[in-house]
Amino acid sequence: MGNSTSAAKTKKEMRQYQRQHNSWKKALHQHGWLYAMLVPGVVWMLIFCYLPMGGLVMAFENFSPYAGNGIVECLVKSPKVGFDNFKLLFTGADFFNLLRNTLAISFANLLIAFPMPIILALILNELRCMWFKRFSQTLVYIPHFISLVIVATLTFQLFNSTDGVVYNMIAQMVGRANAPDILSSPKLFVPLILGQNIWKETGYGTIIYLAALTSVDPELLEAAKIDGANRWNLLWHITLPTIRSTIVIMLIMKVGSLLNTGYEQIFLMQNAMNRSVSEVFDTYVYNRGVSQGQYSLATTAGLFKSIVSLIMVLGANKISKMLGETGLY
Repeated sequence: MGNSTSAAKTKKEMRQYQRQHNSWKKALHQHGWLYAMLVPGVVWMLIFCYLPMGGLVMAFENFSPYAGNGIVECLVKSPKVGFDNFKLLFTGADFFNLLRNTLAISFANLLIAFPMPIILALILNELRCMWFKRFSQTLVYIPHFISLVIVATLTFQLFNSTDGVVYNMIAQMVGRANAPDILSSPKLFVPLILGQNIWKETGYGTIIYLAALTSVDPELLEAAKIDGANRWNLLWHITLPTIRSTIVIMLIMKVGSLLNTGYEQIFLMQNAMNRSVSEVFDTYVYNRGVSQGQYSLATTAGLFKSIVSLIMVLGANKISKMLGETGLY
């Protein structure tokens, strides 16, 4: 009896395997060109995203570029130090300052810059003149395609204390003696970075939310209007609940990049006067790894960022599912 049951179970598993195998071959045959188009992206990801992860071994050794004839040999022959680099990072005098500065910029972006594309998308969605709506969308998209170098140059031209247009306007209102040096003031560094991010990325960030707003049922809106709902009621009870899942997914992704403040932007706006608030993990990795040649310590800081980001993504996704929302997976 037991043997017959096992044989039947084995035959059932074999049939199931054959069906899955045949369905895979059938899908490959029907959509061969789509899979072929996928190959360059997969190859690019393997080479530039997964292959460099082998360098993370530097975080657990005292890496020396002279330990061998090639990068692989250097990684193998460099002396292993275990978690000493992590101890050096966490006990260093710079760690808590780096963490504070990084979180200050990240939370400012999360609390203020993140809702801006949602608000702008809702405003654009209310426009009824189509040519003006398209013109406005194009106008707010443009800053995204401007290089951060140009953004930093424009910021310097507007706010420098010599001939900056905005600085001179402030000086005329409050007096030159009371006018703050915006580019050098540690207190104004975070608002300055935040303002750049809002100006540059808000318009482009509306694309996803405007696409999500197309799923709002027009008949539901008309029925609510007949029942006496005003624009605020429609927005709060119909429009926002419709795009809530999109907002949650974007929020999870934003939380995952909380420690990524953007190296290029911070580096361009950094100077000797505001270094106490502008030194973040991204600039720390550059200064330690490229400028000072401390590759192991720089890799350790980068690995720490990646681990924290992974934990935050998983945690945010878990919390969103516990609250009944749609997560990333």
